[in-house]
Amino acid sequence: MKQKFLRVGIAGYGVVGTRRRQFIDQHPHLKTVAVCDRKFRKCFTMPDGVRAYRNYHQLLEEPLDVLFISLPNYLAPEVTIAGLERGLHVFCEKPPGRTVSDVKKVIEVEKKHPNLLLKYGFNHRYHDSVREALRLIDSGKFGEIINLRGVYGKSKIIPFSGGWRASRRYAGGGILLDQGIHMVDLMRLFCGEFIEVKSYISNSYWHHNVEDNAYALMRDTKGRIAMLHSSATQWQHRFSLEVNLTEGFLELHGILSGSKSYGQEKLVIGWRDEADVGTTKEETFTYLEDNSWRDEIWEFADAIIKGEKIKHGSSKDALETMKLVYRIYYADPEWRKAYKIESPD
Repeated sequence: MKQKFLRVGIAGYGVVGTRRRQFIDQHPHLKTVAVCDRKFRKCFTMPDGVRAYRNYHQLLEEPLDVLFISLPNYLAPEVTIAGLERGLHVFCEKPPGRTVSDVKKVIEVEKKHPNLLLKYGFNHRYHDSVREALRLIDSGKFGEIINLRGVYGKSKIIPFSGGWRASRRYAGGGILLDQGIHMVDLMRLFCGEFIEVKSYISNSYWHHNVEDNAYALMRDTKGRIAMLHSSATQWQHRFSLEVNLTEGFLELHGILSGSKSYGQEKLVIGWRDEADVGTTKEETFTYLEDNSWRDEIWEFADAIIKGEKIKHGSSKDALETMKLVYRIYYADPEWRKAYKIESPD
C-alpha cells in the first residue's frame, strides 16, 4: 500500500452509511473522504473535510480506493458494478440485489477484475453469540446437528409501513429478502447447502406486493431439516435460532442492534441428558457489546491490505444465499404463479 490510508467513499449516507463510517474511520488505514446521498440538496464539504454529493456518479469522480454501498436493493447491483469498473474494492450491504440474476451480473463483472475484492454485509456472522455457536458446532463437542429452528421478525414500522421496501419493483421481495436473509445465511453457515425446500409465503396482512410472512422447511445434503419463519407481523421484535445436536443444544436469543429492540444477545448451551425432565445442565452467556460492525469492516480492510481472500460475505456466499431465498419463494406454487417467480437454479 503506497499511501498511508485507503480512501473510502460511501454511497448512501443514511442510518447504515453513517454507522459504517464510524467504524471505517476507526481503522488505522481507512479514511472516509467522500459520501453521497439524495438527501443532500447540493454538493458541499463537511466541516471535517469530507465531500458530500447528491448521487453516486459524482462520488465516483473522486479519487477513491474503496467504495461502501448502503443503497436500496434496486441500486445496489448497478453501483457495485460501477465501483468495480472504476477499479475500486467494494463493500455492499445485503441483500446484494433484487434477484438472483442481479447477483450473477455483478459476478460477471467481478471476474474481470480479479485484483479487486467484493464483500457483502452479512453482518450477523460477526456477532459473538453466532461465532461462539459456530465454534462449538465445529468442535464436535455436541455431536452432529439434527435440526434447526429459526424465527426472525419485526413490527410493521420497519420496513412495511410504505416506501421502496414495500414495492416489488424496487425491493424485489419483502421481509424474507430484507431481514430474513440473515437467518437464511446463518442456516447455510451452520449446515451447508439445502437441496429441498417447502414453503408458504403470505402478504395477507399488509397487502403489499411483497411478503409479510414466509414459512419454510428446508432439507440439507445430510437430510437435516431447518425450519424458518420470517415475519413482518411480529409485534415484538424477535431473533431466535435453535440448533439441536446429538449431544446437546444451542439456542441463540436476541441480537444486539442499533435500535436495541431485539433484547439482550444470549447463547444458551445445554447438554443431552436422559433424565425424565430433559436437560438438567445448561449455561447461558450474555453478550453486552456489539463489535460485529467493527470486526466485519476491519476484516475487509485487512484482506485488502494483505492481499487475502474474503472469508465471509463473498459474492459466492451472496449468490448461494440469494438462491436459497428464491427457492423459498419458488416453492410456494401460488406465490410463484402470482408474482411470476422463476426458478433460481
